[in-house]
Amino acid sequence: MEKHKIEVCYSPALFPYYENRDAVVVVNDILRASSAIVTAFMNGVERIIPVGTLEEAKAYKEKGFMVAAERDGIVRDFADFGNSPYNFSSERVKGKQIVYSTTNGTNAINLASSGSEVLIGAYLNISALAKHIKQAGKDLLILCAGWKNKFNLEDTLFAGALSKLVLEDDQFYTICDATLGAMDLYEAAQGDMMAYIEKVAQRHRLKKNNLDDVIGYCHESDLTELIPVLNGDHLISLQNNK
Repeated sequence: MEKHKIEVCYSPALFPYYENRDAVVVVNDILRASSAIVTAFMNGVERIIPVGTLEEAKAYKEKGFMVAAERDGIVRDFADFGNSPYNFSSERVKGKQIVYSTTNGTNAINLASSGSEVLIGAYLNISALAKHIKQAGKDLLILCAGWKNKFNLEDTLFAGALSKLVLEDDQFYTICDATLGAMDLYEAAQGDMMAYIEKVAQRHRLKKNNLDDVIGYCHESDLTELIPVLNGDHLISLQNNK
């Protein structure tokens, strides 16, 4: 049986060293972009267009698109709303196309586009994600959005959790130190995840701006089986792409 490797990339800045065009790439930005994207599809969004720059987001806004945009957690003045998963309610997004630009997550998504398949991962869809990866039978690369090209804990913890689930299937293996480190961190944290998350810098950035009401929600597991997938320049639900 062919074996498939699992690797974890802790930061977009490291991506050139991990790039694997044959791999399924899972992008995660737990606080908050990937959690918000999964939530948007749970609530019926038609598609999300991830853009890297505020200039691109403004240009779409001028064309009449609904735009979600933030930097450092703060909603931009031209945007319709920001980066909280709670912004992506069914009343607001169902049946809509949303242009989305964030500090870290949307750049990571666009960077990952060279992979054979690019999926958006969160705790909210983690089991469905693991199941799909096992069925795909390809190498797995988990790309952590990080914080401005730096390592962060919350995305690394998720990478460890997803790696452990996928490694339950013996067609997968890892000899990647980053993957082993992520799993070790997750094992240390999983007994009381919310206590561990108190260490996380992004948790305190959000708290400073009164945006930390989503911390618990972003760490809830298996609220959906929907998996956002990159299709050209936009994200759709994998279930609608079959």
